[in-house]
Amino acid sequence: MTTFSHRWLASISEIEAGVWQQFFTDNPFTNHAFLFALEQSQCVSATTGWQPQHLAIYQNDILVALAPGYLKSHSYGEYVFDWAWAQAYEKHGLEYYPKWLSGSPFSPIEGQRIAIDHAQPDQVYQYITALLTKQCEQQGWSGWHINFCTQQQVSHLTSHQGMHRTGVQFQWQNQNYATFDDFLQHLTARKRKALKKERSKIAQQNITINWLQGEQITVEVMSQFCEFYQRTYLKRSGHMGYLNHDFFILLHALMAEQLVIMHAIHDGEVIAATLSFKSSDTLYGRYWGAVEEVDCLHFELCYYQGIEYCIKHQLSCFHSGAQGEHKIARGFAPVFTHSVHNVIDSNFRPAIADYLQRERQHIHIYHQQCAELLPFKADV
Repeated sequence: MTTFSHRWLASISEIEAGVWQQFFTDNPFTNHAFLFALEQSQCVSATTGWQPQHLAIYQNDILVALAPGYLKSHSYGEYVFDWAWAQAYEKHGLEYYPKWLSGSPFSPIEGQRIAIDHAQPDQVYQYITALLTKQCEQQGWSGWHINFCTQQQVSHLTSHQGMHRTGVQFQWQNQNYATFDDFLQHLTARKRKALKKERSKIAQQNITINWLQGEQITVEVMSQFCEFYQRTYLKRSGHMGYLNHDFFILLHALMAEQLVIMHAIHDGEVIAATLSFKSSDTLYGRYWGAVEEVDCLHFELCYYQGIEYCIKHQLSCFHSGAQGEHKIARGFAPVFTHSVHNVIDSNFRPAIADYLQRERQHIHIYHQQCAELLPFKADV
């Protein structure tokens, strides 16, 4: 009989970066450096409601699986919304928090949440799900949640107590376009005209766009971007955002080669900027900030420039974040997202399972409706 053991890690620094990266290779948001920057800057901590509780699985003292994890005291920054579940618990005099979450903080990006190096991975999944359920029962956690996992992981997790939840994001797929104009030629005439009109407004306002990456990104550039990000967050939501100056500076020090900053410049001054991450095949548009409102600048900097970058660098996908139906008209197709959940309370579990089943039906209808609105020509 296969025997596994486990270890809880209170900090990502308890495991060597090289060892972690053997399990999580190409996704920037499970990169050891990214998670380390979040912890060292105190963006994730018990105080912020994201207490690191990573999981390491061993067989005969050999590491066979890792999962980034957090003990959550709220549901902010997750992008998979379970507020209604928490409210239902509260109405019945029960505590929904803490709960255990495997995911990348503040990042609605799909990827390996449980990375396994074992000849029989289902045995590992079985051990992990049983361990998590037992830990929830012993520690008084309401349940465990695996957010934005891959579709392949869903089948493993749902066969061991997990309940499947789906969502929809909008992503741009590169069909081997040679130029942005080549991409436009695949759109209907009306949509092509609309996109050209939006882009022309930027030139008419004498705004230019610069791309910075790698060593072109200085500490000063990153500090300025942080100011833009926090100012925009404050104006939009009344707080400074989840991420602080220390995080961005650490990100620059540790992951510069995976970063892309795009500046919008007017009269020699930077008036807006985006910060994106890149993997071997994908550009991830993540953060945006501006010092003034400019017509169509958000569309240009957050969408069209990302498309341009992917075409130039032959990246296959532009992932521009969660939600946003306005992206459809700009060529971003609906894509299913997946998460898996297990609530321990036997009274709530059947109700949530029923809710998720009905929600999945609505999500599939919504996905189809969005796909029918894409701006591409019928023969494409």
